Amino acid sequence: MQKIYHDQLAYYQFNLWPRLKHGIFTRQGGVSAAPWSSLNMGGTVGDSPQAVWHNHVLMYEALKIEQTRICTVWQVHGADTVMVNGPVRGRRWIALADGMVTDKPDTPLVMRYADCTPLMFHDPVQGVIGIAHAGWRGTVIGAGVSVVRTMMQAYGSKSGDIQVGIGPCIGPDRYQVGAEVVAAVHHYFGTIDGLIHHDPLDGTAYFDLWAANKRDLQRIGVEQIEVAEICTATNTDEFFSHRAENGRTGRFGAVLSL
Repeated sequence: MQKIYHDQLAYYQFNLWPRLKHGIFTRQGGVSAAPWSSLNMGGTVGDSPQAVWHNHVLMYEALKIEQTRICTVWQVHGADTVMVNGPVRGRRWIALADGMVTDKPDTPLVMRYADCTPLMFHDPVQGVIGIAHAGWRGTVIGAGVSVVRTMMQAYGSKSGDIQVGIGPCIGPDRYQVGAEVVAAVHHYFGTIDGLIHHDPLDGTAYFDLWAANKRDLQRIGVEQIEVAEICTATNTDEFFSHRAENGRTGRFGAVLSL
């Protein structure tokens, strides 16, 4: 990934897409007060609605995106993907879902994160983009694969043509999990090898979201994958982290558009 600055804001772009309009924004350069300082995109975490909206405007201006065209969903830690043709009149969100796809130009897809995995998709052959939100629950029910399947079924994409960026999320050295998560990983992947590692001193389990999402995408035939390998819990100066900040934090934004 490469880091780009726009006024006081900073965002990351995948090297895969030098010409695709997209960005995963840091928490820097916004107007929110602590503990949401400062570019908080989350409207349900206790921050001022006016500050959140101002932050959104700053994000869209940085990418030269028309804010009246943005499309988003109410994220529910699931694996449903919706096709997006444009904003829905009278509603701020399209549906309850954790994935969106579109082939419409000037239809920006927007999501929010604070440790869960941002997944971005682009099929340059069919002219389709997608985005997903994958925490541990979404990862072990195929949130990313759901986007790929929707692109294949709805737009005729081929998995080998689809390019995927796996963005900043909580890293494998910080994501301590319990027996429930270990069991869910084993059930979905058929193994925990390379996905769960245990601390040699106390046996504590840690889940690798980077590796899990990459492996799941590879299983459906995706070959072109870029992994940011940036841990949100380690880099709280740049990203909001629900785990590292004990739930009292904001959400960073991710946007992409044809």
